[in-house]
Parts: sequence; structure tokens; C-alpha cells
Amino acid sequence: MNNFIHRITLIAAGAALAMGLAACNKNDDRTAGQKLDSAIAKTDAAADEAKAKAAAAADDAKAAADRAGADVRAGASDLAASASAAASAVGDALDDASITASVKAGLAKDPDLSALKIDVDTKNGTVTLQGPAPTAAAKDRAAAIARDTKGVTGVANLLKVG
Repeated sequence: MNNFIHRITLIAAGAALAMGLAACNKNDDRTAGQKLDSAIAKTDAAADEAKAKAAAAADDAKAAADRAGADVRAGASDLAASASAAASAVGDALDDASITASVKAGLAKDPDLSALKIDVDTKNGTVTLQGPAPTAAAKDRAAAIARDTKGVTGVANLLKVG
């Protein structure tokens, strides 16, 4: 019985093999050259499609880079404007400080004026004098000293005589 099953199995396997081989033997009347041309055409079509996709991706990347570049340029411009404004403010503060120092030095040279008692403030080139002055003439001299100092654009003489 074992031998019988073995024979049937071999016959079934042979039949399956024959059917498989018959299915593989399609009738393709094309020559090898025609088959090659067909394969080349399919490859060319796939390559063209890949090129188109790559070009579209490159265009998208360029557009994104252009947008990013514009954003960077705008940010740099804003930063430059802020830096310029800050530098201007620092420059103004330094100018005001040097004016204040120059006015105080000028007041210290006058024997009737006390540079230690007179408060000198400068903002945007305008000097404000506050404190005591021994006489009206000394008050006027203090204003003249401030007015004659380089960089001074105005003087607010708030000195009190007495």
C-alpha cells in the first residue's frame, strides 16, 4: 500500500510539473530585439517619470530656500536697524555724559561757583543746572559756561541765587 501511495504521489507531482511548464510556455512571437526594445522603452518611461518627480522636488526645495532666505534677510535687516538704534542711543548717552563732565569742569574753574553743589544734567544736548548760586552774576556765568561747552544745544538754568 505504501508503494501505491508513493506512485500516485509521483504521478500527481509529474502532472503538476507538466501543467506548470505548459503555463510558462506562453506564445510570444516577438524577437529578442523586440523584447529588448520594449524593456528599454519601459525603462525610459520610468526614468522620465523619475526625472519629472526630481525636478518638481528640486523646484519645491528652491522655493522653500528662497522663502527661508527672504526671512533671514528680513530678520537681518530688523537686527541691523535695532543695533543701529541701540548704538545711536549709546552714542547719545556718551555724548550727554561727556557734556556733563565738561560743564562740571568749567564750573570748577570759576572761583565763585561750586561745582560740587551745582547739579548738572544733560539730555540730548540740553544742560540743566540746579542748585545754589551766590549771585545773579554767578548764575549767569554758570549758564554761559554751559552754553559755551561743545555739544550743548540748550541750557535750562534753574540755579537759585542766595
